[in-house]
Amino acid sequence: MIEPHAPAPPGAPPPWGGRAPLPVRPATGRFLVLACVFVCAACGLVYELELVALASYLMGDSVTQASVVLSVMVFAMGIGSLAAKRLRTLAAAGFCAVEAALALIGGCSAMALYAVFAWTGDWGGLWANGPRVLLVAFSLAIGLLIGAEVPLLMELIQRIRRQDAGGAVADLFAADYVGALVGGLAFPFLLLPCLGQLTSSLLTGAVNVVAGSALVLGLFRRDLTRRARWLLLVTNVTVLGVLAAAAVLVDDFERAAREAVYGDDVRVALQTDVQEVVLTGGTPGHPLGLYLDGRLRVGGRDERRYHEALVHPAMYGSHARVLVLGGGDGLAAREVLTHAGVRRVDVVDLDAGLVRLARTDPALSRLGGHALGDPRVHVTIGDAFHVLRTTAPGTYDVVVADLPDPGITASTKLYSEEFYSLARRSLAPGGRLVVHAGPLATRSRVFWTVDATMRAAGLRATPYRVTGRDSGFAAGPDRTTARSRAPKDWGFLLASAGPRAPVLALDPGAGRPQTLTPEGLAEGGRAAEATRVVGVGVSTLVHPRY
Repeated sequence: MIEPHAPAPPGAPPPWGGRAPLPVRPATGRFLVLACVFVCAACGLVYELELVALASYLMGDSVTQASVVLSVMVFAMGIGSLAAKRLRTLAAAGFCAVEAALALIGGCSAMALYAVFAWTGDWGGLWANGPRVLLVAFSLAIGLLIGAEVPLLMELIQRIRRQDAGGAVADLFAADYVGALVGGLAFPFLLLPCLGQLTSSLLTGAVNVVAGSALVLGLFRRDLTRRARWLLLVTNVTVLGVLAAAAVLVDDFERAAREAVYGDDVRVALQTDVQEVVLTGGTPGHPLGLYLDGRLRVGGRDERRYHEALVHPAMYGSHARVLVLGGGDGLAAREVLTHAGVRRVDVVDLDAGLVRLARTDPALSRLGGHALGDPRVHVTIGDAFHVLRTTAPGTYDVVVADLPDPGITASTKLYSEEFYSLARRSLAPGGRLVVHAGPLATRSRVFWTVDATMRAAGLRATPYRVTGRDSGFAAGPDRTTARSRAPKDWGFLLASAGPRAPVLALDPGAGRPQTLTPEGLAEGGRAAEATRVVGVGVSTLVHPRY
């Protein structure tokens, strides 16, 4: 609770003493305190962003993860500020201890969160939500420590030279907010691309502990007893040593954690500008697996069932000009090129690293039939929404939306009414749009929300589904190491702008698909229709419903 108290007379010294005996002039001392505020604020925001980024990467749905981290952390900061009132008489020692704890917890938070996900993610039971529980615990602990910083720093700066509370608060918060700006920009543009999530959090912790200990042990050392100085020095050196040791071992840790998640058959693991891309298998006796941000997107045993079902029904009719949205792996383009009469295929993918891998990795390129090297295929690196906005009306006979699950926050705009209106405009008369709309068995409401959204954009859609057999198939948006017991399936919507929904049929002029038959396609249509959910809303850019 906030304690009522009478205001101190202007200029009155604090009850625990007057000015601190400093080894430098007061003006220099104030500058050093404000510089420490700047550094600590930058570190605090990096911890916050690191938790949001890693939680979104591991657990999906960035909006939910950001909301949890920010709300819990801000709440904890308030509690930490109140708790720090009891440390005001020991402001120097208290601040040094807080920074050591913050550096250790914040610096190691990413490794701990990744370790729990990797090694306990498939335990189930009590551990099923282990990463989420740990995320809240770290947000709470880091928030408490960050909240305790400002009251203690206020006492330290007042120990240098007393001034009115409003002026001191203005100085502190100016340095704090500027530091937060630097930390917020450094994380996505410098730390994350250059060092990765684990190393950047460890480096931030090291900077944090050095800044806190240097301020207290250098500037305010005369406020401490000899025993306190040695205790704080040993504590901070120990924390710095732990962080340094973790940084040395981070590559081995990441390799072991990756094997715990993907198995010991990882061939390629790279972080592109967009996502983590991992290739497993692709050697004799080991089917190829392509993971994007931890979610299995291509399974060598099952990918043909998915891509044949996605592409072939849409190719029934004119198909000279085809647009593939997503599909940077080249597998959808492979199926398109099996049809005679295809003159041009435009592939649009956001991830240049994935496209480069699909062209150069022998196993993935072979699986894709070297489609990206076909002279009829033209690849554009860019955002599918933006490409559709700049596409002339009536350009394509077929549009294939081979996109991530609609439940992934970054994909929500690609399943909106506005997106489907743009896709409808790009279709030639009689053209068809096919959309992967997520699993019907486990997320039927999401599937039918996509259907309602397409109808709102003036499209008429026919639903169908196919089942999958790959035990590692990730049907939903969440990254998980657990094995789902739900039926594994893919749900699709085939749409056109005509007055009636398109029929489900296969092009008789093309080669017969290996896994898809007219009878199976018809059965998939009936099975999908049987799951229809009525009364669902329409998803738009400003009101997403996935």
